[in-house]
Amino acid sequence: MTHKPLDYLPPAFVAIVCTFWAVAPQAWVDSPWTIVIAATAVPLLVQAIEAVAERHEGWRMNRREFLTDLGYVIFNTFVIGWLTTHLAEDPLRSAKAALGITTHWAMHLPFPAQVALVVVVIEFGQYLMHRAMHNTWLWYTHAPHHHLTQLNAMKGAVGNPVELFLISLSIVALFDLPTAAVLCGVNVMIVTSVFAHANVNADPPPFYSFFFTTIRHHSLHHSTGYDETRSNYANSLILLDRLFGTYREGEGVIVGQDERRRLSVREQTLFPLRPVLDRMKAARASRRSATAN
Repeated sequence: MTHKPLDYLPPAFVAIVCTFWAVAPQAWVDSPWTIVIAATAVPLLVQAIEAVAERHEGWRMNRREFLTDLGYVIFNTFVIGWLTTHLAEDPLRSAKAALGITTHWAMHLPFPAQVALVVVVIEFGQYLMHRAMHNTWLWYTHAPHHHLTQLNAMKGAVGNPVELFLISLSIVALFDLPTAAVLCGVNVMIVTSVFAHANVNADPPPFYSFFFTTIRHHSLHHSTGYDETRSNYANSLILLDRLFGTYREGEGVIVGQDERRRLSVREQTLFPLRPVLDRMKAARASRRSATAN
């Protein structure tokens, strides 16, 4: 198979990100704004690429869709980021210190190995959480993300706030690793996840797509069929699906759930309460019917 230049865009982004964090001045690494800028710049840049290298016309977004998605990116970066840091990572570090847990060996790994460790640890947790969301009551937190009717660079940030928080949890704070390696790993996952949702006509070569999730893998996961959505759970590292038997070949074009209507922000936020709200609605209807009779 002959690959066009655009196919090398995702691996090029990963290479650029890794190079940046490997040589970044310590002052940049220590500044919280560096990762914030990277976390917002990547989806915006890839979103711009969609305008000139579109994959599917049916996924083309309008101005309202763009602004909504941008709002979710900002919400994830600041609100979910703050909650994850203060409610999960800081307590985990405190417990690590209190229990005397150390992984000094990780500090002596080469920088690429440290970054790979971060990606594997975080993505393994996300894979398990994502799989649980499709096969347990947690589905009600994740379902709004599957009501999306198109895929775009910023769509990975769209979902119910509970899901967004749960999927952000990891145990990487238990490892003794330099900040640059942790931020690089997070940035690599942002890049791969953005391209896995992007409406960009890029089909990366096997040296990339064997390990990392692509739009082809993830669009199948967003298909309307039940079986398709129960495959390709990895947000960034499709290798995990290959290893755990949940990988499925193919690509989706028609995406969404139920009647294929994207939910409003309010509907996405309240979706986990839907069973309770439906029972309350049914009870009111039953009472009205009894009164009328």
